[in-house]
Amino acid sequence: MRTIIAGNWKMHKDRTEAENLLDAIAASGPFDGVEVLVAPPFPFLDLAVRHVGGKGVRVAAQNCHEAGQGAFTGEVGVPMLRSLGVGACIVGHSERRQYFGETDVMVGRKVAALLKDELQPIYCCGEQRAEREGGTHFDVVATQLHTALSGLGPKEIARLVVAYEPVWAIGTGLNATPEQAQEMHAFIRAELRKLAGDAADAIPILYGGSCKPDNAAGLFAGADVNGGLIGGASLVADQFIALVRIARDAKRTA
Repeated sequence: MRTIIAGNWKMHKDRTEAENLLDAIAASGPFDGVEVLVAPPFPFLDLAVRHVGGKGVRVAAQNCHEAGQGAFTGEVGVPMLRSLGVGACIVGHSERRQYFGETDVMVGRKVAALLKDELQPIYCCGEQRAEREGGTHFDVVATQLHTALSGLGPKEIARLVVAYEPVWAIGTGLNATPEQAQEMHAFIRAELRKLAGDAADAIPILYGGSCKPDNAAGLFAGADVNGGLIGGASLVADQFIALVRIARDAKRTA
């Protein structure tokens, strides 16, 4: 099973800060046993490809539009990303759902567009705090998966990376316990098997909720936790590199 550490920079950094962070990450390689991705804001994607391309780091976008081109002011199409050398794209992030009204159906169309143009979707799913406390968290995640992905075939679904985001943990300082993370990741894999059969066993499922060097080892130890989608800690080179090494070591000792 592949192990992935993906850094989602969100809307942070200026050009100089971005260059410094990219150079520090590239200089810390090679990343034996771990796939490393960075997802900077759109203005720095080309910069990122030029700074880390060929140095063991893949570049991902944070979002895309479902249409390849058209009169969609302010949007970015998948062919544009591919032309830059971007290889993956985060879709369905909880902040896109919360602040921009993205639905499972909309996200599913983005997944299909990415697969069509041979970019790897990093599909995000996860529950709100009220849903966790109300005991509906499994139902919520199952609905997100089946609504967005049911139109795809097993071979297409097998090309995805899935990221579990306990929304109640993002930016709150809270995080799921290792037991909660593994429980949900195992559930997600079981739901993916309903959609893709045995191919689901090879789909990386990342944890994405306040993952930092001081709690990562326990989280990454889960059998179905295949790395992390990292937010705040991806903005600090030493912390991000530490997470890559922790993920590597956790899987070596598993």
